[in-house]
Amino acid sequence: MTDQPASIKCQSKLSLRHCFMVILRFGKLAALLSILLLAVNLPVRADDGRFDGTVIFLRHALAPGNGDPANFNLKDCQTQRNLDETGRMQARGIGKRIAAANLNLAGVYSSEWCRCLETALLLDLGPVTPFSGLNSFYENHAPRDATLAKLQAKLDSLPRDGAPVIMVTHYVTIQAIANIAVPSGGAVLFDLATGYARELSLLAFSPAH
Repeated sequence: MTDQPASIKCQSKLSLRHCFMVILRFGKLAALLSILLLAVNLPVRADDGRFDGTVIFLRHALAPGNGDPANFNLKDCQTQRNLDETGRMQARGIGKRIAAANLNLAGVYSSEWCRCLETALLLDLGPVTPFSGLNSFYENHAPRDATLAKLQAKLDSLPRDGAPVIMVTHYVTIQAIANIAVPSGGAVLFDLATGYARELSLLAFSPAH
């Protein structure tokens, strides 16, 4: 096996120990670069329960399966992948967790997909506004670039120091905006002023509880 070049990066799957091996092999400059790259590339982990972002991106609650049926129709919930009872329980629990924080929400927005709308309604945090900028472009059911442009325009229109809003959406949307992968019912706090995003721990409302 040949040696790797001095530009080696500390990817998230590698350990700090590996980075220190780089230090020994390539010197102080490589050491500094490796540690900086480690900090950048480490996956974001669930933080504590503090609500300190402007936007709460919430992935819809548990809806068993992947994608949508071949006969998908946005106007017909029977043709979509939907929440099961566990997902509904999860959505109610998440709503209680957020309600307990007394956030004085400025609004609740949702993808037009039925599983997102049902999640948003079960949160019971106020009126839900369907918003196509939160729709899923997985399997090309919505145009990716146009959808993200619409979402970005919406984010740009929100006050940087205003009350937080909730946006119930999909894995691909959260991944595209915040570069964080979350499970069903997972949440990401997004700060409009800084662009900083972190995962919000809502583990207390997993189905096991």
